[in-house]
Amino acid sequence: MNNQPRKPDCFIDVFLQPGEFYFGDRETRIRTLLGSCVAITLWHPSLRIGGMCHYMLPMRRGSHRRTGIDGRYADDAMALFMRELENTSSRPAEYEVKMFGGGDQFTVRAPAGPIHVSDRNIDAGRQLLKQNGFKITAEHLGGTGHRNVIFDVWSGQAWIHHVA
Repeated sequence: MNNQPRKPDCFIDVFLQPGEFYFGDRETRIRTLLGSCVAITLWHPSLRIGGMCHYMLPMRRGSHRRTGIDGRYADDAMALFMRELENTSSRPAEYEVKMFGGGDQFTVRAPAGPIHVSDRNIDAGRQLLKQNGFKITAEHLGGTGHRNVIFDVWSGQAWIHHVA
């Protein structure tokens, strides 16, 4: 007997643009395209719920903090996840977490140059996940190029196509 969840006959197919966030149920597929941005997926194996964020920058600075939650920033994307966990009465330790992206879009780097946004995005995601009690179960980060990511909430499986 196969215990793997089957693909539903009918499902919601969501494509995330940069800065967008989606949290859904077992009838959801979430997709995105990443360059230097990072996507984080959360999946609850027993409730079969989960979501994905697609953030562009680690955090907002200065006066921009007054405008509410903005999924373009890692810290705000994490706040969106935490709000969903509160709404579902679930805890971070119950989730499988995957991180993708942070690809360097410029193949020529100056030696000992500044840290690029892609590296800062990866570092911010890892730090925020750890601070909020999540453990990363899989990741495909860094390098060069872009990634197509598909996340099936019904199974928790994520696929990537990486073009360096």
